[in-house]
Amino acid sequence: MAGVAGRRRAGRTGSAGSSRGGFRVPVLVNLALGILAIIPLGLGRWLVTEWLPMGCHSVTDLASAPVDCDYTTLDHAPVVMGLLAVTGVPLAIAVLLADVVLPLRRGRRLGPWLGTAAVLLPAPFVVLLALAGW
Repeated sequence: MAGVAGRRRAGRTGSAGSSRGGFRVPVLVNLALGILAIIPLGLGRWLVTEWLPMGCHSVTDLASAPVDCDYTTLDHAPVVMGLLAVTGVPLAIAVLLADVVLPLRRGRRLGPWLGTAAVLLPAPFVVLLALAGW
């Protein structure tokens, strides 16, 4: 009896995220990173939807008085860009480490890691946008 139980346990030595193709660990890691990605994705969305469509991008452009220039948005843009750099760069490094470097060092396939990253990194932000009414 002990020999049979020992053989059963020996066959299950791989973890869920091992090279066998488990998805539990990549899903949990990328979902956690996706929750952290809400901040830089929100800042990037603000830049694309508020700052880029404006007709002015500096204080000197205010002299020509374009119609669609908002001083408040112009004033907030450097702060938002700075916060985007401060939050986005560490998150990009964390994603690179978690989804490429660590799986390669442990001999795991990149497919589950990169596939779940592509789906789950933006997922919490998209859910938040949907709940907020876009």
